Amino acid sequence: SWSFLTTDMTGVFGAMTSGGAWHAIVGTVWVTALASAVSIPLGIFTAIYLVEYGRGKLARGITVLVDVMTGIPSIVAGLFAFAFFLIVVGPAYRSAVMGAVALAVLMTPVVVRSVEEMLRLVPNELREASYALGVPKWLTIVKVVLRTAIAGITTGVMIAIARVIGETAPLLLTVGIINSVNTNPVEGRIATLPVYAYRQFAQGGVGVDRAWASALTLIVIVMLLNLGARLVSRYFSPKGMG
Repeated sequence: SWSFLTTDMTGVFGAMTSGGAWHAIVGTVWVTALASAVSIPLGIFTAIYLVEYGRGKLARGITVLVDVMTGIPSIVAGLFAFAFFLIVVGPAYRSAVMGAVALAVLMTPVVVRSVEEMLRLVPNELREASYALGVPKWLTIVKVVLRTAIAGITTGVMIAIARVIGETAPLLLTVGIINSVNTNPVEGRIATLPVYAYRQFAQGGVGVDRAWASALTLIVIVMLLNLGARLVSRYFSPKGMG
């Protein structure tokens, strides 16, 4: 119902049927947005380096590192973020930033791999034609290569976001769960839809209904992100290629 999407769990206990997932929706948006703000630029720049500039030991080392990071379990990313903030801030610290670091570890290699494949699909003839006109390499990458591959890049980024938006294990360790909205991303526990669904399902009873409803909400959010990606890629694709 609409009330499920607009209320939180403040004052809800036992078998009460009221309460919703608004606080978890806000938390999911915060954590995913922060993770994307780190992973998307880092992933795109890394892919550009590997495809357009990367030669020698450094490029090979980055490629191996990306391959290793692609296969790490999500709980390991959560433990990494937990250990990092344990050393830097202290054991009691929990925040959206902490969860975003864990998700960024999972998201970055997916972005690198997908963007790298899209850039390699751009014909070299387009690059050579641009160089023949005297266009610098960096401008060729921005105006020709990225513009040609924008549809695939956008799709790859959305796949990476969909990969991490439903992660539960790392967020259990890093952000925890609360019953109200927390709009401060750098301080305090914050609710997210995956953790909210897990906790509600574990409680049983009416909580199972809330868990299924939050799972459906998560699917709708992913669907809306994919529709937005389709619109973006169609708008920015070169005419005749979209």
